[in-house]
Amino acid sequence: MQVPLWFALLVVGYLGVKLIRPPAWLIVVLLLGGFLLADSVLAPAISALVK
Repeated sequence: MQVPLWFALLVVGYLGVKLIRPPAWLIVVLLLGGFLLADSVLAPAISALVK
């Protein structure tokens, strides 16, 4: 069974917020930081580390 990545992330994010209840500012910082890092010059280095 193949699940799209966006759907898996949505489910994990929803469950994480429901079960752990992190503060809203932490969610915003993580989402904005990830978005900004993905579009930066550090993206190839992060990609190489993840692989």
